Amino acid sequence: MTNHNMNIDEQVQYLMQGTEYGDDDLKKAMAEELRQRLKVAKEENRPLRIYCGFDPRTSDLHLGHTVPMRKLRQFQELGHEVTFLVGNYTSLIGDPSDKDKLRPQLTPEEVQINAQTYAQQAFKVLDPEKTLIKYNAEWLSKLDFADLIKLASNFTIQQFLTRENFRLRWDNNDAIYLHETFYAIMQGYDAYAMRTDVQVGGTDQLFNIVTAARKLMTFMGEKPNIGIILGILPGTDGEVKMSKSLGNHIPLLSTPEDMYGKVMSIPDMAMGQFFRLLTRWTPPEIASFEKAMVDGEIHPRDVKMKLAHEIVTIYYSAEQANQAQEDFIRVFQQKDIPSDMPEYQLHTENTLLDILVESEMVKSKSEGRRMISQNAVRLDGQTQNDPNQIISEAGVLQVGKRHFVQLVR
Repeated sequence: MTNHNMNIDEQVQYLMQGTEYGDDDLKKAMAEELRQRLKVAKEENRPLRIYCGFDPRTSDLHLGHTVPMRKLRQFQELGHEVTFLVGNYTSLIGDPSDKDKLRPQLTPEEVQINAQTYAQQAFKVLDPEKTLIKYNAEWLSKLDFADLIKLASNFTIQQFLTRENFRLRWDNNDAIYLHETFYAIMQGYDAYAMRTDVQVGGTDQLFNIVTAARKLMTFMGEKPNIGIILGILPGTDGEVKMSKSLGNHIPLLSTPEDMYGKVMSIPDMAMGQFFRLLTRWTPPEIASFEKAMVDGEIHPRDVKMKLAHEIVTIYYSAEQANQAQEDFIRVFQQKDIPSDMPEYQLHTENTLLDILVESEMVKSKSEGRRMISQNAVRLDGQTQNDPNQIISEAGVLQVGKRHFVQLVR
């Protein structure tokens, strides 16, 4: 089914795929508003205006960062107008939504450099020909104190204190700074300034999008935007939010083989979220995979291979995905690993570099660092790139094509 041939109900189902509101009534209300807005847009023969704001606080993205981009891409495929909004003004504050502590403020130069690399990586998902890039300093920098008072009069302090992250800090007697409450107001004003129909964001943005933006747009005499609130992608552990600091992330700039292997390492229970948040698959396609697994017609591992292939294809190409798949099959399923190899006994504080030297897989620490930087060191098929990482689990460590050691606890 090509996306352009979807009827309005199919479009709503596709666009609501992967959404989470923590409340069924709210989800139904948003779906119904989206259905009505799509109908009106069709009658008026105009595209909907969709946006997502990206705070360029980091420039090395992982698959978790691409979840809202994938949703924007779906709107693009259905012919709507998509804006990639760089929060160069909001990131001067730092979004407190998903943090239980104050965020550091960035300089405008840091924001600009990050924004450029962020956008380049985003175009692996978005269609560059159809994406508008805007910066919110364009309108936020022009607001004066009287404007801020008028906007702030729409909110109570209690509304902010019911937010979980502020509530935790309040209960712990940790500081909550007044400027942090401006973030939701600024984000709401972005939606108004662009006269947005739909705003896309993660569940950590629920208050900013569904409460603040809708309230402000209504107050300013505009139709309130519809919030498409997406679930948070778990990391390779399948449990916690994907995050570089937790080491459970899949970097966007990794190799095709590494990306394929890392997707294959996710637990089966996390597959549904990966289907809905990262792939180009439609709801009927996903439903058929899930039914086939439940009915025992297809092994979950085979579906996971389709998933890994699909994700690598998006960021690289079908050819590179085929190659990564062949490598994976050769190493793991046909066990291109010697049956007999030396063993190395793990201690509590073993770093990867220590193990490489002590097991004599490399002659020196500098050689070890070089092999790691050349992506030549793998643990159970996963490329390792942190020499100081503590290794505590048993597995097969490999350097280059021929050197293997069995790590035992």
